[in-house]
Amino acid sequence: MNRTVGAELDVTAHVESQVELQIAVARSPGLEVDDTLVVTHEGRVLDVQEVPTTHHGRLHTVTLPAGPSHISYSAHVRGRADLPTADPADLSLHRRPSRYAESDRLGPFAAAEFAGIGPAEVLDAVSSWVGTRLSYVPGSSGPLDGALETLLAGTGVCRDYAHLAVALLRSLGVPARLVAVYAPGCDPMDFHAVVEAHVAGGWHVVDATALAPRTSLVRIATGRDAADTAFMATVFGNVSLDRSTVTAVADDGLPDDDLGQLVVLR
Repeated sequence: MNRTVGAELDVTAHVESQVELQIAVARSPGLEVDDTLVVTHEGRVLDVQEVPTTHHGRLHTVTLPAGPSHISYSAHVRGRADLPTADPADLSLHRRPSRYAESDRLGPFAAAEFAGIGPAEVLDAVSSWVGTRLSYVPGSSGPLDGALETLLAGTGVCRDYAHLAVALLRSLGVPARLVAVYAPGCDPMDFHAVVEAHVAGGWHVVDATALAPRTSLVRIATGRDAADTAFMATVFGNVSLDRSTVTAVADDGLPDDDLGQLVVLR
């Protein structure tokens, strides 16, 4: 599978500021990635530092002078990544509650709601439950909202769907983590968030929004929740995002997605 992805961000630093970007495709073994990341300020190219992160992700740091800057990323991605692996420490980490996935507070609720659901059916059950209980409403949630707020509100966007699914799965003893991805076919097009859950001996994709075929997704960043996978974070200073445009295309056409099948993010 060949995919073409990218992002254009216009930002304004109100004072000299440093930001961390997680918009580059993860260099997963087996995947061919040909990409370019350029940050410019008043026509001058700024120095960008790359830092490897977990699960083959890449974080980029850049110091922005005061004023407007432009961030441009493009990538051609070829082939399929090797199957993602997990060690006991990784599985343990992703069973625990986290900032936006308060699984410890949802335990009794999840146990009652999914009573009698076996390991083989749990992903489909949780994905279907979240997908039918929530309404996708852009702008309906805030950056501090976690799984509990999403459950009570009944609305959200992809990260809210993902946080609720992660929290419910962890409450049921299933290791689950959030993955930021490029998602060919996603409508509305944007950075997308899905879940990877460890069942049947491997990590499998859960996307309760069903906005894009799971087999076309491209991994960017992987973590406990959105606190680990945000596409831009300010280290110091004061930066506002003025505009963002995301592109993601499956060069050979979008694949079908059988929602009843286990799918690996590759």
